This record gives sequence, C-alpha cells and structure tokens, in this order.
Amino acid sequence: MGLWTCPQCDREFARAGQSHVCVPGCTVDEVFAPWPESYREIYDRLTEHLGPVHEDAVGVGVFLKSAGKFAEIRPKARSVSLLLKLHRPVTHPRLGRSWPMSGGGYWHVFKLTQVEHVDDLLLEWMAEACDGS
Repeated sequence: MGLWTCPQCDREFARAGQSHVCVPGCTVDEVFAPWPESYREIYDRLTEHLGPVHEDAVGVGVFLKSAGKFAEIRPKARSVSLLLKLHRPVTHPRLGRSWPMSGGGYWHVFKLTQVEHVDDLLLEWMAEACDGS
C-alpha cells in the first residue's frame, strides 16, 4: 500500500492524485484517546489477526486499507461503528444496515459496544474484506 502520498495532508492512497477530503492524519491512539478503553479493545480485536494493512487514522476514525479501503472503524457516542466492504451481502445480529456499491460489492455497518461483540464470523469477514480489497 502507499503508491501516492498527498503532499498537503501527508496521507497515503492507492492511486496517484486520488480524490479525497484533505484532512491531517493522526495516530490510532489519538483517535481512541477520548473514548472508553473498551473502544480501543474492540479496534485491537478487529485488527489483531489481519496481515499488513495501512491504518489511515483521522479525527473521525481509522480507515483500513490493503489494495484499497476495505473497512472504517469509527468511535461513536454509544458504540464503535464498523463499516466493512464485502463482495456479497451478509446477515449478522449486529448488522445495522447494508447497501450495494455501484461497482459491485456491499458496504455493511455493524454496531459494536463490547469486545465480545467481535465474534469469529466478524473476524472472518474482516480477513475476507482485507484480502478482497
């Protein structure tokens, strides 16, 4: 990952000149610092078994990228929101909503409030999304 680094915000993107909202990056620690400790634990559980990925941390959350963006993890007032890009629709008790993407695939939004909500199925989908991005 990291074909192109924006000279203004110093964030990395898959394609040279890729369109994006130019905001300064930060660290994963800074994203989760104002939130309950359990939010960082959820993030760590979601990402601990992934291979090498680029963590694009900005004020609203962390965008995970391999060949392209495959997940967004955003701390919210009552939960951690996981947006996950898969090539197919799925169902899960924590699934809030899904929508198809114009180029194929689906975005799925999961609401997670405790580490135990990150079950084996979600971890399998994280790995699938990472490999398929």
